[in-house]
Amino acid sequence: MGADTGLLDVVVVGAGFSGLYALDRLRAHGFACHAYEAAGGVGGTWYWNRYPGARCDVASLDYCYLHDRDLYRSWAWTERFASQPEILRYAEHFAQSRGLYPHITFGTAITAAAFDDGLWRLTTDRGDTVVTRFLVTAVGCMSAAHTPPLPGLDHFEGRVLHTGRWPHGEVDLTGRVGVVGVGSSGIQLIPEVARSASELTVFQRTANFSVPARNRPLTQADRDAAVAGYAQRVAEARTTRFGHAVTGTGQAILDTPPTERAAALDQRWAHGGTHIVATFTDTGRDLEANAVLADYFRDRVRETVQDPETARALTPTGYPIGTKRLCVDTGYYETFNLPHVRLVDLREDPIAEITVDGVRTARGHHRLDTLVLATGFDAFTGPLLRMGITGRGGHALAEEWRDGPRSYLGLAVAGFPNLFTITGPGSTLVLSNVMRALEHHVDWVLEALIHLRDNGITEFEAEAAAQRDWVGQVAELAGRTLYPHTDSYYLGANIDGKPRVFAPYAGGLDAYRRACEEIAREGYRGFRTA
Repeated sequence: MGADTGLLDVVVVGAGFSGLYALDRLRAHGFACHAYEAAGGVGGTWYWNRYPGARCDVASLDYCYLHDRDLYRSWAWTERFASQPEILRYAEHFAQSRGLYPHITFGTAITAAAFDDGLWRLTTDRGDTVVTRFLVTAVGCMSAAHTPPLPGLDHFEGRVLHTGRWPHGEVDLTGRVGVVGVGSSGIQLIPEVARSASELTVFQRTANFSVPARNRPLTQADRDAAVAGYAQRVAEARTTRFGHAVTGTGQAILDTPPTERAAALDQRWAHGGTHIVATFTDTGRDLEANAVLADYFRDRVRETVQDPETARALTPTGYPIGTKRLCVDTGYYETFNLPHVRLVDLREDPIAEITVDGVRTARGHHRLDTLVLATGFDAFTGPLLRMGITGRGGHALAEEWRDGPRSYLGLAVAGFPNLFTITGPGSTLVLSNVMRALEHHVDWVLEALIHLRDNGITEFEAEAAAQRDWVGQVAELAGRTLYPHTDSYYLGANIDGKPRVFAPYAGGLDAYRRACEEIAREGYRGFRTA
């Protein structure tokens, strides 16, 4: 049994980018705080997701902290889209340079968090008790790895890996390898596995839209230009929908002649990255317009994949483009032209069971040495619900969210005083640059905590009426988009039995910022204080 650590002002749960930033800012403003991290080091998602090919799909020069000009100037990104090792080194550099390591306990998960008599009492998996006035969860949107209930999985005698919990060190992928899942992680991993595996079998449930990254080394001129444009980037973080500049044509695709439309899309396809979906103004809200854009992507798949049946299976249908996460790849579709790579379409040939030496589907048996699960995460709510949080009167967060997440601003939950959820459900989440979102969230929470300290306020809780209004706004904004047309992890549809509730705020980071700032200016409207 561990020892009682004494009373803290703030406990931060998580040492990814949001947790590190929160810890640094809180310490700089005189709060007695400490962070707890289940992993063995900093980095959050970039600590765990170290599978071959893992890299960010937001440009490196935008996927980094912006709050410190000197930090932005001093770190020299090497690639347009940074790889996992480089992003992890960046997180480690930030933690080391800010002296954060002594204030983080690693290899320690929070297993229970109860609000009792004005304080949060936390229990760790080591048996320690931690008492704090305020609890800040910085657990990430996608840190709860999901393993689907595949029948017979425990019987497999080969190696089972999950992209979200990839082992440290070298992993032998030279034999017969199967990959289940073709979301972002699978699409990044599959071309890398094909380089080493003697046979690669890809098990696909739903074909995904993917765009080439066109990754390249960054030059010194690229980095100099980014530093020179620092002030503009800071302004764009506050005034743009995604937290960074995304340039479109300003035209509707349905009003654009076909040749001009194709030229604009060709230009962005050649440039690479996700900005292509913002080329035209109507493709995110009009099904007819969206279908034109989706057909452009489908044509690119058919052009690339040589076997017609494989191309057909890899061609996404049945949902609007952009309503699932748009993937970014390097040679994904080309991989299926290799003679040792085959695709199993689970819609037509579903998995019957995992056997001792492979995967049995309705049509046959696929012998494997290694099975990789690229099956994603229990996103948004999963990391919070796994902490065993109970609020006022012993009411469990899991019960409060039984029918779907409800929060105020994605930052607080009625009935759970002095709890702040960084990038929680009801914020912009993955619909904006998460680095810009987390900096905003942490700064907003910090200003609130300073306000409470300066005014002798000991309890700060979202009001139920304000929360209901915010939940309604989130649902209304989602209804104006095409997102509800698709079963996706945005809605929790990747987890059996999970309530189908669209979790992100779809109004844009700029509008979200304005709403949060207005609430703070009005004396934290919608919050009860004591």
